[in-house]
Amino acid sequence: MSFQITLKAARVNAGFRIIDAAKLIGIGKDTLIKWEKNSELVNPIMQQKISSIYKIPREYIFFWQNTRIKF
Repeated sequence: MSFQITLKAARVNAGFRIIDAAKLIGIGKDTLIKWEKNSELVNPIMQQKISSIYKIPREYIFFWQNTRIKF
C-alpha cells in the first residue's frame, strides 16, 4: 500500500460537505464528525460504504484512532 489518508481528507478530496456525505452514507452529521475524529469506530460494512461513496479504495483510507500529542 503506497499511502493512506484520513477519513476527513477522503471526504474533502471527494468534494463532499459533512452534511452531504452523512446523508449519502445514511448517518447523522454528528456521527460522521465523531468518526472523523476517531475513525476506528467505523465498522467494516460502513467502511466499505464510505469507500464506495467517496470513490477511494478502502485500503487507502486510514481507519484509526486520532491521537494528538499533548504538551
